[in-house]
Amino acid sequence: MKSGRPAILAVSLLTATASTASAASATVNGHAALALAGVVALYSPLLTSDEREAVSALFVGQSGVRYAKKISVTADKIVCRISNVDITARSCELTFKGAKQTITGRRASEIFATEVMAGIPADGAAGSVVESLSKLNCTLDPAEIRKKAGGGADCTFETGN
Repeated sequence: MKSGRPAILAVSLLTATASTASAASATVNGHAALALAGVVALYSPLLTSDEREAVSALFVGQSGVRYAKKISVTADKIVCRISNVDITARSCELTFKGAKQTITGRRASEIFATEVMAGIPADGAAGSVVESLSKLNCTLDPAEIRKKAGGGADCTFETGN
């Protein structure tokens, strides 16, 4: 019986290592970060209406936004799915502080496409493509964005969850 214990321990350690190694930290900045923050902010219950309005204005190109403070756009998890069989099926599930929202149709396509632009790797199974991230944290600095020098938008997140 003693010879089985090291094998069980080794399998347990390998399994634990594989599950923690599957998540990878990533960073995007500039236009991709502004776009990611812009599509997520629309649904975030964590932002004030003034913050949501400022992010929206920046995202549509109004760089003269006079919002004074940095804005943080966060989400616990975002999972988007499209089907390559039922080509009308597209959805995203966004989780903010444990509360989930499901977005479908064109707006889900916008989030999915923005995840692709931000470099989030696709995963899939028969008939579907999935883009997912967790621990999204974007910081927008309206004063820096107003300078039009490519800065002022940074996001970090984890992929592969």
